[in-house]
Amino acid sequence: MAVSGRGPRERMVFSAAQLIRRDGVTATGMRDVAEHAGAPRGSLQHYFPGGKEQLVNEAVDWAGHYAARRVARFLAAMAEPTPAGLFAAMVRQWTDELQETGFVSGCPVAAATVEGAESADSTRAAAAAAFGRWTRPVAEALTGMGVPADRAESLATLMISALEGALLIARAEREVRALTAVARELGPLLDAARGRSAHTGRP
Repeated sequence: MAVSGRGPRERMVFSAAQLIRRDGVTATGMRDVAEHAGAPRGSLQHYFPGGKEQLVNEAVDWAGHYAARRVARFLAAMAEPTPAGLFAAMVRQWTDELQETGFVSGCPVAAATVEGAESADSTRAAAAAAFGRWTRPVAEALTGMGVPADRAESLATLMISALEGALLIARAEREVRALTAVARELGPLLDAARGRSAHTGRP
């Protein structure tokens, strides 16, 4: 998630996402974002005439797109994709990152959501859209692995919900126990949801 190669606007959106997932929406100031991005303070009003609300919403939107793109990368890295394998990869991304950063940063979309009393309606809508943007490729991946279409979306929601909840527990406990637990317990359930042809190669 390096910032190199991005213009000042893109750097500020990226920086806002990083600060929000570490400090939350309320504690993230516009000047902090400009400093983190290495951008002139005067450029904030130029690029974000809607102020902090616009910047936060765009950061949440960026996070949703990033999570969706990661699904494709996880699938490409698996020789034989399975629902359990996909979920394990999603969890592993976070166990690695939490351990590398000292458990200080979580999901920016979740951070924007849990501060509901402080967030604008547009930010809550942006968070909902970001979760939907993440859920769709997971559901499509499950369908491609043989999970019936009428179950794929609900299972994708289960995967993301379990992951987000485990992230909160992991940050509170400062250990990855909850993340490894959800991967271990949900894996068999996810694989069991595939149709017969996915397991046997026969219709």
